[in-house]
Amino acid sequence: MGSPYEALLRPLTIKGLTIRNRIMSTSHAPSYGDAGRPKDRYQLYHAEKAKGGIGLTMFGGSSSVSPDSPASPWNQISVADDGVIPYFQEFAARVHGHGAALMIQLTHMGRRTRWDTENWLPTVSPSPVREPASRSIPKQLERWDMERIIADYVSAVRRCREGGLDGCEISAAHGHLLDQFWSPSVNRRTDEYGGSLENRMRFGMEVFEAIRRDVGEDYIVGIRMSADELIDDGLSFEDCLTIAKTLSQAGLVDFVDLLGGQARDHMAHAIILPNMAFPVAPFLPLVSAFRAELDVPVFHAQRIMDLATASRAVADGHVDMVAMTRAHIADPHIVNKLMADKADDIRQCVGAGYCIDRIYAGKDALCIQNASTGREATLPHDVARADTHLKTVVIGAGPAGLEAARVLALRGHEVVLIEREALAGGQLLTASKATWREALTGITRWLVQQVQKLGVDLRLGTEATVETILAEAPDIVVVATGGYPSDGWIKGAELAQNTWEILNGSVEPAETVLIYDGLGQHQAVSCAEVMAKRGAKVELVTLDRAVGEEVGGTNFPVHLRELYRLDVIMTPNLTLTEIYGEGNKRVAVLRNDYTLEEEERLVDQIVLEFGTLPNDALYFALREQSANKGKLDLEALIDGRPQMASSTEGQFALYRIGDAVAGRNVHAAIYDAKRLCRVL
Repeated sequence: MGSPYEALLRPLTIKGLTIRNRIMSTSHAPSYGDAGRPKDRYQLYHAEKAKGGIGLTMFGGSSSVSPDSPASPWNQISVADDGVIPYFQEFAARVHGHGAALMIQLTHMGRRTRWDTENWLPTVSPSPVREPASRSIPKQLERWDMERIIADYVSAVRRCREGGLDGCEISAAHGHLLDQFWSPSVNRRTDEYGGSLENRMRFGMEVFEAIRRDVGEDYIVGIRMSADELIDDGLSFEDCLTIAKTLSQAGLVDFVDLLGGQARDHMAHAIILPNMAFPVAPFLPLVSAFRAELDVPVFHAQRIMDLATASRAVADGHVDMVAMTRAHIADPHIVNKLMADKADDIRQCVGAGYCIDRIYAGKDALCIQNASTGREATLPHDVARADTHLKTVVIGAGPAGLEAARVLALRGHEVVLIEREALAGGQLLTASKATWREALTGITRWLVQQVQKLGVDLRLGTEATVETILAEAPDIVVVATGGYPSDGWIKGAELAQNTWEILNGSVEPAETVLIYDGLGQHQAVSCAEVMAKRGAKVELVTLDRAVGEEVGGTNFPVHLRELYRLDVIMTPNLTLTEIYGEGNKRVAVLRNDYTLEEEERLVDQIVLEFGTLPNDALYFALREQSANKGKLDLEALIDGRPQMASSTEGQFALYRIGDAVAGRNVHAAIYDAKRLCRVL
């Protein structure tokens, strides 16, 4: 009997290129570019996937071909001059050295970028229609602009070929320039480039025809495009299929990389990059219908996170290459683990969207649960065994403690992991109680599985004390006891509940509720959804200028959609100053941060969210008995060097990590644990 994943391991040949399997990573922009070039960090990130067995990895989402499509937003790649060629050559050698194929995405972003950056040139588009996402009002392209941009595309593809890349894809998705011409939602022209679909396709056809004339028939050129824009005034399924068939039948594209939707506004952006609120592979039926009609290979990526779904997509003929892009951010070694019959060791993407959310906040892409992704040079994915094996005790089995135990065990140390609660997971157990965030439990589920496989002595439902810790005669103690809810030092806070109590179910929602959010992250908006779904009339008040202001771009639209559907009142710009009782009711005193005027709310229940404070009593009880007095050498931590605790017989080195230090997030907790413990 063959492997259930056999279809994924079959090679695919496109022209002269044989890709070793059917698993790929699509082009994306992790914000690792350096002055428009893909230097070491960018290369090592993709080389890790190649080392992990992937067939094809594509880089450079939205790589720029022209000076009026700036690379500077999100630290993208510029392919607008020959200076990029040596970096491509180095990149290709690295990835090819591990047996994978390497391609890039090229684009002109048109109106989907900013004018007030890099060259300070106006954005351009077929028509001067403002884009909601970038807030850009573009210049309407003149004919000489089109000729210039066509030439830029041709030069960029030549650089890819000279750089040793196996091929490239031209982006006509996410509202970039080519699909701005295609879509009637943007293209209002009345000349030969507007009106009918044939006219709207004209500029794109000219681009692909010029590219093919220059690079010939042998070089692989594909397209990334939507299968259906899913908006009333946009491209329909039939329109998109016509475009794909026209390009492929003319021999202008060698593959079609499909997605569902478009990205002109916040909600559309959340849909096109679906998080854990969406079903698995939501647009696969659309893509399957395309494959039945096209004579070139079809690629697809959108929330395909597990091997079972990926394998069915290929085996049942829906796609030729299945992209597991975010899945490889969570675990770049998916294919090698599959081939070694260790599929259950794959760290599965949970769809938190943290990686993408960071990009759209002007930061670099990082995985919520894998601290090594994007840090391959300084924090390798593999953990080396230590020369000396030590006895270690970790307190707390939330994400920080579990990762610490996992890494220490991989080092070869003896590990005791003590958790007060009956279940591991810490605050993730609470967060997962929100309406559409249950998948967060996958983070700790994998960690628990790994520590158990590694032989960690996991003691659940056990209270750690100074005496029980010292009885283990440890060489190292890591305190990962997490945090507890802060009340924000609000006068009258004892009359309120906190979001933990609501989400955990220890306190039931009342009839009328005011939730005060002093943090701006997922906690309060999640709690508001839960309470409203249970029948409460909820007002969500925040000191920020919008609710959920710290929630990223793939997540806040989903929260807002749910809050509006549930009739939650959202009130920004108010600071909670006091709570007092009035009979069985509660009064919230609120001050407008701009006018300084006060107003009050009379409700049945007030719920607070001010983040966490460190649960650090055990740490301080141990500190004076430790060899290092809890001191952490920050420079050594940053540089990836071991901590140098002054060793005294009978003493131990003491460290604390995660929210036991300060309230942050899951990634920070896991990063704390890995970079500390991988060299202990």
